[in-house]
Amino acid sequence: MPETAHPTPTLCSKTLATWLALLGGPMGVHRFYLHGLSDVWGWLHPVPTLLGAWGLRRVTEFGQDDQLAWLLIPILGFMVAGTMLQAIVYGLMPDERWHARHNAGLDTRAARPSGWGAVLGVIAALLVGATVLMSTIAFSGQRYFEYQVEAARQISQ
Repeated sequence: MPETAHPTPTLCSKTLATWLALLGGPMGVHRFYLHGLSDVWGWLHPVPTLLGAWGLRRVTEFGQDDQLAWLLIPILGFMVAGTMLQAIVYGLMPDERWHARHNAGLDTRAARPSGWGAVLGVIAALLVGATVLMSTIAFSGQRYFEYQVEAARQISQ
């Protein structure tokens, strides 16, 4: 029986992983890059992302009073903020630790240092993540207090 040729493993780039988490993180793209298509966590990323996107669509269709939308929108916000945090962790991880974790057993002497690409990815992820997280908390808090005021108004009548 002839032997099957196995593909040669390639180095995983810290800079590329940072930018994939920034641009495609909510869909799990960075997980597939690092762990392959068999990564269960990568396949679970799109579920909350799409549920949250459905919440945004419900707001445009039914208005701001749609309670299901206000339940779903924070899921998207927290998913985006979480993947931005992953991008920050990837970008700030020292190169030696990155190679030990994601390129174990490979010759990393020829690998270039991550440099400014990873730093710029971290800055962008910090800006996006902080904005999305603060917006999610503000909108969720606003909706909660509006719901409480409405409940109190019904009780007082």
